[in-house]
Amino acid sequence: MVRIHPPLLLRGDEVLILVNRYKCGYCGTCVGVCPSNALDLIELWLEIDQDSCSDCRSCVDVCPVGALAMEVE
Repeated sequence: MVRIHPPLLLRGDEVLILVNRYKCGYCGTCVGVCPSNALDLIELWLEIDQDSCSDCRSCVDVCPVGALAMEVE
């Protein structure tokens, strides 16, 4: 299987940003880099507004512990 990094998005694809809550240190780095303000850190909980997400992958790339992943459906 060939994996394209970042994933090739086709029109109509739904993209989800997934958080591994066991890995996430809630540092807020992803929140600061998101150009569409789709991420919000509330106390020790990371909220993702999937509808606002621009699928740029910045949050996934900047996460220091690899807690974020992009899933294309």
